[in-house]
Amino acid sequence: MKYFGKWSAEGVEIRDPGMKRYLRLQPTLALSSGGRHVYESLGKAKVPIVERLINKVMRSGPGAKKIGGKVIRGAGACGKKHKAYNIVKRAFEIIEERTKKNPLQVLVDAIHYAAPREETTRITYGGITYHLAVDASPARGIDVALMNLAAGAFAASFRNKKPIEECLAEEIILASQYDSKSYAVARKEEIERIAEKAR
Repeated sequence: MKYFGKWSAEGVEIRDPGMKRYLRLQPTLALSSGGRHVYESLGKAKVPIVERLINKVMRSGPGAKKIGGKVIRGAGACGKKHKAYNIVKRAFEIIEERTKKNPLQVLVDAIHYAAPREETTRITYGGITYHLAVDASPARGIDVALMNLAAGAFAASFRNKKPIEECLAEEIILASQYDSKSYAVARKEEIERIAEKAR
């Protein structure tokens, strides 16, 4: 099986041993699990990583506004899975053109560098609320990384002539190189900086 009939998961290396359990690389027949995993504990670990990225692209984006009673949406796929599928497919083609690498490897590297290792939680004690640093689990890190990769692509494409596919490809490439121009990497560093101050 190959993603989009082009890219195989063979030879893709996951650098973080903690993430190996939660990153499913092998594709399924259709990139739509239909939500069958939601009733299991950490069932999303059984969903292929590309489908999880497609699901994160299916959102309204940062540009959703209410104007005259109508909701005007940004560049997001707004629950349209086929549109999100095509966005990710085209982004993978752009990644392959620019990097000459397997786009699945580039995505895995981007997740590795964009996943926070530490974050904060709110503790309320005697009416006083303060933040406390906690270690982020690998599963949570993957979720945050995918969310920030999609959000960074939407932020870059909003009020811009670049199509969302190109913005998503750029975001993934920058994150895979651990470039601070990437929205996902910048958010990860900010989360970890706040957590360090809350120790």
